[in-house]
Amino acid sequence: MSEQTCYLAIDIGASSGRHILGWMDKGKMRIEEIYRFENKLVKQNGHLCWDLDHLFHEVVAGLRKCKELNRVPASVGIDTWGVDFVLLDRNGNVIGNTVAYRDGRTKGMDEEVYKVIPEAKLYSRNGIQKQLFNSIYQLMAIKQETPQALEKAERFLMIPEYLNYRLTGVAMNEYTNATTSQLVNAQTQDWDYELLEMLGLPTKIFGKLNMPKALVGPLSGEMAERVGFQTNVVLPATHDTGSAVMAVPTNSDDSIYLSSGTWSLMGIERLIPDCTETSRQHNFTNEGGYHHRYRYLKNIMGMWMMQNLRREFKHKYTFEELYELAHIGRYFTSTVNVNDESFLAPESMIRAVQAYCEKTGQEKPETECELLYCIYKSLANCYAETVSEIQEVTGRVFDTIHVVGGGCQDKFLNHLLVETTGKEVYAGPVEATAIGNLMAQMLRDKVFKDLPAARQVVAKSFDVKRVE
Repeated sequence: MSEQTCYLAIDIGASSGRHILGWMDKGKMRIEEIYRFENKLVKQNGHLCWDLDHLFHEVVAGLRKCKELNRVPASVGIDTWGVDFVLLDRNGNVIGNTVAYRDGRTKGMDEEVYKVIPEAKLYSRNGIQKQLFNSIYQLMAIKQETPQALEKAERFLMIPEYLNYRLTGVAMNEYTNATTSQLVNAQTQDWDYELLEMLGLPTKIFGKLNMPKALVGPLSGEMAERVGFQTNVVLPATHDTGSAVMAVPTNSDDSIYLSSGTWSLMGIERLIPDCTETSRQHNFTNEGGYHHRYRYLKNIMGMWMMQNLRREFKHKYTFEELYELAHIGRYFTSTVNVNDESFLAPESMIRAVQAYCEKTGQEKPETECELLYCIYKSLANCYAETVSEIQEVTGRVFDTIHVVGGGCQDKFLNHLLVETTGKEVYAGPVEATAIGNLMAQMLRDKVFKDLPAARQVVAKSFDVKRVE
C-alpha cells in the first residue's frame, strides 16, 4: 500500500462523516476507512444549524490521520449533502449562522418566489424538483428576515465548497451541487443570472461553475503545516448523490439507480434534461451529473424515517432483529406518504407516523412490528410508483434496479423492492458516494480512460449481489 498512489475521499452526511482512502491494486479499486466523525444539527437563535467549525476541525483531524499512517494522498475531494450554503463577507468570514435545510424558515417562501415567477415557468428554466428547503427558498427567507446579510455578502459557497475554501483559500463553485439550489439553468448549465436579478438576489456572489475533476488548488501553507503534508484539493461531484451515481456499477441504459441512505434518490442518467410540464407534474428533478450528464430522479425521504424510529425504540435491536420484527408485522396494512413534510424533522417519528395514519382514516401502528412494516412498505410503494412514473415519462421499460449506498445493506427493503416492482434488483457497492468521489480524482489523474471504464472497474472491485 505504501508504494501505491492513493486518493482521499471525505464524505460528509447529515449524521456522520468519513475519510476513505482509495487506490488501485492489480486492476481493482481498494478502499479503507481511516477516520470517522459525528455530524449533527445544533439549535442557534431558534434555528436548526450546522456547526461548521466542528466539521472543519474533523476534516483536518482526518487529514492528520493520513500523516500518522504515512498514507499521504495525491489529492483530496470533499462531498456533502446539497442545498445548504454559506454567505461570506469581504474578509472571507461566514455571515450569520449556517441554517440547515431541515429548519422551518422557508415556510411560505415558495409563494414569495412564485409572485416573481410562476412555478411552472421556474421549472421550465431549471428542471429542479420543488422542495421547500432548496437554496432558492432559503435565500428568499434570508432576503425577508435578514436582508443586510445579502447586502454584506461577497460570495455564495455550498458546504463542501466552503470546506475547500478553508483548506486552500480558493473560493470555487461546483456544478453538481449548484444545481440543487434551483438557481442553475438546465440548458446553459450555468447560474440563471436573469432569474437571480428577477428575485432581487446579488448576482456578484455566484462564481463560475466548475465541473468535477477541476483542481481547486494545493493546501494553503498554514494548512499544510497543520496537517503535516502538502496535497491538492480536487472537485469530485461535490453533491453526494452526484458521486454515488458515478459509482453505479453498470453502463447499461436499461437500469434505474436507487441511491439509498438518509435520503433515497431514484432515477436514471440522461444526456438531455426534461423540463416539460409533464415532468414537473410528476415531480422529477434534473440535477447535474458528471461530465454534463443529468441525474433525472426523485428525492424520497429514505432511511431517515427508519433511523429516527430506531432511536425511539427502547431496545437497541440489531439489523437482523429489525428485519424479523418487520416480517412479523406484515399483516399491517396502513401506509404513509413518506415525502409528507410532517416527517422532515418531527420531535417524534412514531407520533408523526401515527398522526398521519389517523389523519388519513387508517389504523395507526402501535407495536414496533407495525411501525417498522408500515414505513418499510410505504418506502417500497413509493419506489414502485417512481419506477412506474419513470417508465411512463420516458416511454421506456427498464429491466433492472441498482441499489447503492448504505441502504443497499437493508435486506428486508431490498426484498420488498423486488416484490413491488417485479424488477431484477442488484445491491452494492455500499460505499458508493466515497467511491464516486475517488473516481473523479482518479479520472483527473487519468487512472481511468473515462467514466464507463471506471464503472467497469467498480463492478469487478466491490461486492454487488443480485437480490433473490
